[in-house]
Amino acid sequence: MSGAGATAAILIIGNEILSGRTQDVNVKFIAGRLSARGIKLREVRVVPDEEDAIIAAARALSGAYTYVFSTGGIGPTHDDITAACMAKAFGATLEINAEAKARMAARCAERGVPLTEGRLRMTRVPAGAALIDNPVSIAPGFKISNVYVMAGIPDIMQAMFLTLEPGLAQGAPVLSRSVSGRMLESEIAAPLEEIQKQYPDVDIGSYPALGKDDPHVSIVLRAVDEQRLSAAMELVLEMAKGFDPAVAVI
Repeated sequence: MSGAGATAAILIIGNEILSGRTQDVNVKFIAGRLSARGIKLREVRVVPDEEDAIIAAARALSGAYTYVFSTGGIGPTHDDITAACMAKAFGATLEINAEAKARMAARCAERGVPLTEGRLRMTRVPAGAALIDNPVSIAPGFKISNVYVMAGIPDIMQAMFLTLEPGLAQGAPVLSRSVSGRMLESEIAAPLEEIQKQYPDVDIGSYPALGKDDPHVSIVLRAVDEQRLSAAMELVLEMAKGFDPAVAVI
């Protein structure tokens, strides 16, 4: 499948993220992998462990983007309600998946531990959903409609994502160039806007790093067309050197 025009959203589920107790690191990983495949990440949404919020977000994002990647809430505890919510969001019955149960039972037998209710809870999947393999801890994620439901623990989420990634659309990867130097955003705003107008297909952003006596700005350019990216980069570099002859190209 071609990745041209494919879009994505990330749905982060968890009170621990909203409370500030846990810092999300999954977005960076998913965004980087999508960018390399030419899939544009358009939205990241964070919702609490609340049924109505999860269902509403899943439906809205599913209808708006090619792919939705959900993280969090598929563990063994009472507040892990993502699977049940996804089933309700897409009109499916939540059930213990036979294949998931068999995998979990085999892992428990291998480790000499009982197949508890908590472990069985992690084998519940909406009827008709496809399993997402979990090479780390066996309990699978799943795909329902265009929503990929994964664990929130970074190591497990990354392993899950890498197993599903080959089935995603593949397009031209998003290329990136950047310039960093002693500049002020207020100084470069006007000339940078003119360059952006000439190259609307190149995403150009400026990011200040303010020091006490040595303010710096990084200008980042991103595009799928290497020639257009290089042409825009030349103009940005020429402009930046007008403010800082020792500007760094990254």
